[in-house]
This record gives sequence, C-alpha cells and structure tokens, in this order.
Amino acid sequence: MDAAQPKTVFFKRSHFATHLPADALFSPTHYWLRRGPDGLWRVGFSKFAVRMLGELVDQSFDKPVGAAIKPGEILGWIEGFKAISDIYGVIDGTFQGGNPGLKADLAKIHDDPYEAGWLYLAEGTPDANCLTATEYAAWLNATIDRMLEHQKDSGSPPDA
Repeated sequence: MDAAQPKTVFFKRSHFATHLPADALFSPTHYWLRRGPDGLWRVGFSKFAVRMLGELVDQSFDKPVGAAIKPGEILGWIEGFKAISDIYGVIDGTFQGGNPGLKADLAKIHDDPYEAGWLYLAEGTPDANCLTATEYAAWLNATIDRMLEHQKDSGSPPDA
C-alpha cells in the first residue's frame, strides 16, 4: 500500500461494502468528521448514509458562516429522489460554510463522500458520541441487523 494513501477500515455486510477512513470520526447518525490542515473539521455523510439517501438533486444550508452550532442542531437540508433530509451539526462550535464544490456537482457526495463530497466546515469540538472507524463498523453491523430484522418482520426488502 502506498504510504501517501490514508489507511482505511474495510466494512462489508449484506449488500453493502465500504472503506472507512481510519483517521476520521463517525457519528451514530452516519456523518464523518476529519480535521483538516487548517484546523477546521470537514464533515460529510458516510457512504452508508449516501446509499440510504439515493440520488441527490439539491442541498442548502440555513446557517450563516460564523453562526454558533451544536450537535443535533439542523444546519440545512439535502433533497434526493427518495426524500428530503435535514443536515445536522456534529460539532459544538462555529459553522464555517458549506462545500462550494457541491453547487456545481452534487454527485461528489456519492462519488467521493470522504474527500471531495464533504458537506460543511466547522470549528470546535466533535460531538462526544462520535466513534472511531472500528467502533462505527460495529455500529453499522447493529444498524444493518435492525434493518434486516425489520425487513424480515415486514416482508419488505432491505435497503442495505
């Protein structure tokens, strides 16, 4: 493996597989967080969240740059063909703006969720509930278990 490439934690379960960046934190609500060289946290959807959202058509933030934010607070929204979902804060601190590259190419969220497809920047402290990549892999297993159990009980096909 090339030393310049980030290390990952491989996860595969049911019909879903991904490489989780080992240097990122993950929220139980399926966001990833990684501190950039500028000291700001880049936040995006995990590959699992992206898969659940489906094809994306629009997104926007309601918070202005410099606004105080808290974990669990709604910062904006994202619209897909499946649904419109809120975008939540996972940092206790200050909103530093959305990813300007998404305005021209929202597909970056699907195509490169852990790099070019990040959602927003924030300064502050990550939510205390955040998990390491290994812990998040265990969380994904539990999440998929619940989805498969629900599918079994309802007779509908699972999304994952």
